[in-house]
Amino acid sequence: MSVSARVTKIIDDVRASYWFIPAVLVVCAMIVAQASIVVDRNPDIALLKLNFLATSVSVDGARAVLSVIAQSVIGVAGVMFSITMVAVTFASGQYGPRLIGNFMRDRGNQWSLGILISTFTYSLLILRAVQSPQGIDVDMFVPQVSIFIALSLALVSVFTVIYHVHHVPETISVSNIIAALGKRLIADLQGMVSAPPKSDALTEDDQQYVDISMHTAGYVHAIAAVRLAELSADRGWTVQVLAEPGAFVHSEIAMLRIWGNGDVSDEDRSDLRQCVALGHSKTEDQNVLFVVEQLVEIVGRAMSPGINDPFTAISCMQWLEAGVSVVAKHNDDLSIIDQDAVIAARISFKRLLDHSLGNCVPYVCGDVLARAELERLLEQLCRNSTDENKPMVRELISRVKSYELR
Repeated sequence: MSVSARVTKIIDDVRASYWFIPAVLVVCAMIVAQASIVVDRNPDIALLKLNFLATSVSVDGARAVLSVIAQSVIGVAGVMFSITMVAVTFASGQYGPRLIGNFMRDRGNQWSLGILISTFTYSLLILRAVQSPQGIDVDMFVPQVSIFIALSLALVSVFTVIYHVHHVPETISVSNIIAALGKRLIADLQGMVSAPPKSDALTEDDQQYVDISMHTAGYVHAIAAVRLAELSADRGWTVQVLAEPGAFVHSEIAMLRIWGNGDVSDEDRSDLRQCVALGHSKTEDQNVLFVVEQLVEIVGRAMSPGINDPFTAISCMQWLEAGVSVVAKHNDDLSIIDQDAVIAARISFKRLLDHSLGNCVPYVCGDVLARAELERLLEQLCRNSTDENKPMVRELISRVKSYELR
């Protein structure tokens, strides 16, 4: 049985958070610290004999080294976290607040923060294990293997800082942001085009239907299509998805329409609602149009009077044209859900064209460079389109040229 959409959403949110990877690394550091202390107390089980440390590290020296590592690493971690927050704030204000999710999912920032915090945790735990000789009851204990691991982690932390200093400017570079969104758009569209077409026609037996709405309001994040297909096969239903991912729904808007004979029980209604995950904002999951909206938003901000950056707008339009070209060579509409007995609205070529390059027209037609590039891209798109899609592109070209008369 497939996992419900809400469980999938929780897993995705945890993986995209700043705390998950650092927390996992901290737990690993605690486990490694306890294991290394056991190895130090039982030298016979150690695979590596660190005799050179036994003669060079005293109790005071071990405490000094571990203290320096712990204090330095936690200080640098605080600075790195501040730099990351400043970068995220700058990017959200410059390119759009809806792009924050792209920075939150950045694995480089998550691993950098996790490595530094776990190094601090490890050094602190090893520092606690160092013992000075106290009479005949307590012997001196200097964990040689543990100190060697702490020094290795400190060296890894140094390279992590170097990587982070290089990585943060990369993440807020507008060229990299646009390229990442453009590649995501092309990959998503290629996956939707390659999916085999299926019939969404309702049968003659599907005369009665029941509408299912959600108890709360929010944006549709994800739909567990496999789970819906399983429920449809077990109950003999045909499920129609009325609100696609990215749409805003509430308790008065029907989310699902169940076609078939017979009533839908309360338990079935609960199972159906579990197949839909709602959130406070749109996400890129199952929502290729949201990626398009992000690129168009960058175009709008770049062409605002306060910024007036036609080259950024041109870069966005070039990636949009690259994505639309994937669909322009096919006459079939794109299916959001490809499961049997589950019907969802399709994305036509015209709808994709209007949401992408079509929505850029009001922003770029007032600039000579941006308008000329948009016309060139549309002409190029028209040449690469099928005969069925060419009239839609020509219509948009005429719309762009009509702006010259205003």
